[in-house]
Parts: sequence; structure tokens; C-alpha cells
Amino acid sequence: MATVPTPAENIATIPNMVVEDVAETKSINNSKTVDEEDQQTAPDRMSKIPSLEVPDNETPLHEDIPEVISSTPSTSNILDSFASYHLPFRQNRGKPPARYSPDIAGKKSKYLVSNYVSTQRLPMLLQAFAYKLSSCHIPYGIHEALANPKWSQAIQEEMAALEKNRTWDIFTLPQGKKTVGCKWVFSTKYKADGSIERHKARLVAKRYTQTYGIDHQETLSPVAKLNTFKVLLSLTANLDWPLHQFNVKNIFLHGDLEEEVYMDIPPGYISTTPGTVCILQRALYGLKQSPRAWFGRFSIAMRKYGFQQSNSDHILFLKKQRGKVTILIIYVDDMIITGDDEEEIKRLQEQLSTEFEMNLCGLKYFLGIEVARSRRGIFLSQRKYVLDLLTEVGMLDCKPADSSTVQNKKLGVYPDQEPADKERYQRLVGKLIYLSHTRPDISYAVNLVSQFMHCPSKDHMDAVGRILQYLKSDPGRGLMFSNNGHLDIEGYTDVDWAGNLFDRKSTSGYFTFIGGNLVT
Repeated sequence: MATVPTPAENIATIPNMVVEDVAETKSINNSKTVDEEDQQTAPDRMSKIPSLEVPDNETPLHEDIPEVISSTPSTSNILDSFASYHLPFRQNRGKPPARYSPDIAGKKSKYLVSNYVSTQRLPMLLQAFAYKLSSCHIPYGIHEALANPKWSQAIQEEMAALEKNRTWDIFTLPQGKKTVGCKWVFSTKYKADGSIERHKARLVAKRYTQTYGIDHQETLSPVAKLNTFKVLLSLTANLDWPLHQFNVKNIFLHGDLEEEVYMDIPPGYISTTPGTVCILQRALYGLKQSPRAWFGRFSIAMRKYGFQQSNSDHILFLKKQRGKVTILIIYVDDMIITGDDEEEIKRLQEQLSTEFEMNLCGLKYFLGIEVARSRRGIFLSQRKYVLDLLTEVGMLDCKPADSSTVQNKKLGVYPDQEPADKERYQRLVGKLIYLSHTRPDISYAVNLVSQFMHCPSKDHMDAVGRILQYLKSDPGRGLMFSNNGHLDIEGYTDVDWAGNLFDRKSTSGYFTFIGGNLVT
């Protein structure tokens, strides 16, 4: 039989209620009936039962603080004892355990991404560029950027450029008018050796707050066709032409606005006069009419310098003279120039510099595509894009797959299917569609999952996850444009027979080679 603890033992006892101790205490006091116990010990019970209370300063008690227990054996029953005991405060209450965090000390992933990413076959300059590209951190908001001196300096430079071009005036918002919101977007420009050239901060208008007929009219503007870009690279590789990249600073500030647009004060800045807003005098990043205004201004300048605009792709400009050709392709503020007329390329750079503030650099990074050139040819990959995508969805440590689809598995739309997050599904598939420009090995799988954008299910989301697992197996895979010594055009096509299970439609596919290199 257990002995009754002494007063000294009670004082050092942590309040862990043990059933055996309570039963033993009740056996010592078994001479009293339950009714007599309730009548005689009720006042004493209220004064002797221990309890934990949060102090007035709301400082939680630590679970290791000992509790003082009365030396007189308690006659309360077990229900009253447990009811009076309060659980100690737990610091991580309500927080899920970080089982999937890669930063946990001592945690080892079974499928480390470093086992599938390698730069050993790249030259030293390209290795340094790849490392810099992956190590640079981009701020997510204005408060994080202002805490970093480099990004804070970039914001000040952008504001100075906006004020220099007299982009806006400060006015009181007229009655009945609405403003367009704005935000800061950050990016990094790199040199050819991989070092950081400068940190870029862009003030971007929130175009979704604009209203047609009030603060914008026509917005149609040509956009880049990546197929044209790949045709140009195939010509460059086979003809051994040089590749140059022009970057124009603050391009949209060169376009004039015809509409009356009011914008909020930029985040991170306040106006000395309450109730005032910005009335825009120049085009700004993000406005729906800004690309049209900028491209109109740029097209006029190119035609003035003797370039002709292509009818098949309006972002392509050509100039032929003395049996030589110069080609320029533009996407927003990035231009790619190639050709066999080196003098015309230098002259064009000087002419454009007189109208726009710009600089010339080697082509290394274009539209999220990494470009590497060697004697073997030109290689395109989206390694950083793939790693960022895997990080975003939390699959950086996932098990890689050896194929992009599950063999013989048919996807469809069923009445009893389990729905998936439609917005997340559409966002992931959209990113995979852009990735397929340099990863033709996932084109079929991406085409398959893109057929269910209107009503995705759990099975469809699992198919997207399978594609991401396949990308994990080799993030650096891409397209190679080699010098094959010819410019022949070849095309291949194929089609299945009634492959769709529901409407019995067939699926066709094709690909085209120019100069022995895949372009579509």
C-alpha cells in the first residue's frame, strides 16, 4: 500500500494527478460517508483545492513552475480535482509542426534537389551567372525593400526618374472621380559575367482598377511570339551571327497619355497636403494603354531609321542594305538585335540612344529564359523558373518521376469527381504552358491538363503534380540550337484516333524544324 506523502514531499510535488494516489487517499478516509464528507468538508475543499491563474500582467505560467499543495490530505473526488486544474500555457499552441520545412536542423531530405541540379558542364562564367541568378532575393513588399539599403536606393532612383520626366502633377481629387492604385515591383539586372548590374524598382499601376471609356480607350498592342524568337535563334546559330540585347530604361515614360488618369500616392510616400492624388501626364507601367503608347512611339522611331515592320509579326523589324541584313525583335523594354551588318548594329544603338536612355549587353537572360552560347550552339533553359515553381508549391523535396504522365491513365470530367482549387489549378497550368516553350517533353502532358481548366478535380491536380515531379528529375533540361549547316524547313505531324473518352474527338500534334532546330 502507498504511504501518505509528508508535507515536505507535497511542497515539491508537481501537480500531476495520479489515480492511485487519489484512491489511496479515499481509502484512508473511508470512515466517513459521502453525505458526511459533503457536509463537513465542503468549505475546506473550496479553500484547499489547488488552481492555476494567469497573473494580472497576463504573463503565462511556465509548465515547469512547481505548485504548492496543502499538507492535509484532500478528500475531494477525482472529478473535482481535474476540473480545478488548468493546463499550462504552451508557446506553440495553435501552430502546426514544421515537419516539411527545409530549414529544420538535422532534417535530411530523401530526394535533395542538389542531386538533380548540376552546373559542372557549364563554363566558369555561366556557372557564376547561374549561382548569382539563384541566390539573389527579391523583396515581396515595400516594407521589406525599404529595410534593405540597396533596394531603398533603387526606389529613390525610380522616383527621381519619374520626377525628372514630369510623370505626374499633384492635385486634389475632383468630386466623382476615382483613382487607380499602384504598387512597387522589384527585379534584378545582371551583367554578362553573372554579377549584379543593378537593382530595379518599378512603380506599377493596378490596371484592374481602370474603367473602359473613363481612364482608357484602345489598348491593343503587339506581344512577343516566342516562336519568332526561336526562329531568330536558329538563324543566328546556323549563320554564326552575333547576339546583342538592348535594354531601355523607363520605356513607358516615353509615351504620352491622351486620357485623364488619377493615381494614388505611391506606397512608402505621403503627400504634404491631405486629400491630394497624382494626375498622370505620362504613361506608367501597368496602365492598360501604356504598351500601346510606347510601341507606337518606338515604331515611328524604327521606321525613321529605315527599318521595315514585319507583317507576320509586328514586333519584328528588318533592314536590308548592301546585301546584308539587320534584325531586331522587341518585347516591352528588352530588344534582341542580330544580323551580319555590324556597322548598322552600332549605328542603330547610337540612334536609339539619342531618343531613349538605354544600354547594350550580351544576351544572357530574356523573358525568364536563360541563354548560354558556345561553339556548339545556343542553349535555352528555364532552370531558375522550374526551381522557383517547385519552391512555390512546396515540392522542392518531392520524389522525382521518370515520366510526365501516368501510363494508360485517362482523364475526364465525371459527375461525382472531387473538386480542386480552380484558381490554383489555372495558375499552375498557366505557368506550365509558358515552361513548355523550352521543354517540349512536357507539351503533351500540359495539353492534357489544360483541357480541364473549367472544372478541375483532384485527379487533374494529381496529374499536374506528376508533371512537377518529372520536372524535379532534371530542372536544367532545355532546347539546343546547333549549327547544322543548312536552313531547310521540315515539319512533322501526327494524330490519334478518337482518343477522347467522352466526345470521341482526336488529338493532333505537330513540330517544325528550321535549320535542323526545333522552333514550334
